Amino acid sequence: MHVRIRSLFAVATLAVLPPVLAAQGAPAEVSRTVEGGGISVKGWGGKVDANEEKNGLSINSAKFAGMGGGIHVTTGPATSYWNTGTKASGNYTVKATFTEPKFQNLNSHPHPYGIAIGVNDTESGAPTLLYCAAYGTGTFIVRGFGPAAFQMGGRAPTASDAVHKAAAKGEPVSQDIAMSVKDGKVSCSINGTVVATYDKAEVVGDGKLKSLDGLAGLRFGHNTEVHVSNFAVTKN
Repeated sequence: MHVRIRSLFAVATLAVLPPVLAAQGAPAEVSRTVEGGGISVKGWGGKVDANEEKNGLSINSAKFAGMGGGIHVTTGPATSYWNTGTKASGNYTVKATFTEPKFQNLNSHPHPYGIAIGVNDTESGAPTLLYCAAYGTGTFIVRGFGPAAFQMGGRAPTASDAVHKAAAKGEPVSQDIAMSVKDGKVSCSINGTVVATYDKAEVVGDGKLKSLDGLAGLRFGHNTEVHVSNFAVTKN
């Protein structure tokens, strides 16, 4: 099984909060609606988070479009996407390159983007999945959706030297992100370094995933603009 999408570079945006705002806590940021939204790349599906739906947003409030041989994603609401032709099972790796090149144009504070695996129940209205996502500030998170949302590694993002930082506001930043399942363990690698590993029992079971087998996809926080290239699913 092998799916690959290649592209040249593209741009996206994020920013760092001023120290005073960071100390006081960022105000809630409202998810916007993206003009011309929807999914226009064949073979992909998606869904916005339940709280975004409650606020009247839908998959058409974010934009998922082909560009430069890759995929250009603009949110809007926090959204998960999956490739309907990439069911992965057993030992496998899902990877892609994410580029957001102007640190902060759509949001007031950083939001993450990354790889999703174990995507199931896509027709139920409440898909289950596990994702590893990076921020352009040198941190990452591992989160999931089972019957409800769950988090690995604590509530706050985890700092890692492996995660690239944008040099400054308006500067580009790229991350190579991969999630691998092998011999009962699932791991996330960012820019070639394994940043987190979990036993299957930690992510599959009551309140979490039904299986690590499933569709492969992508995950984006709200109000982000990211270009995705080199998306691939391979057997380990």
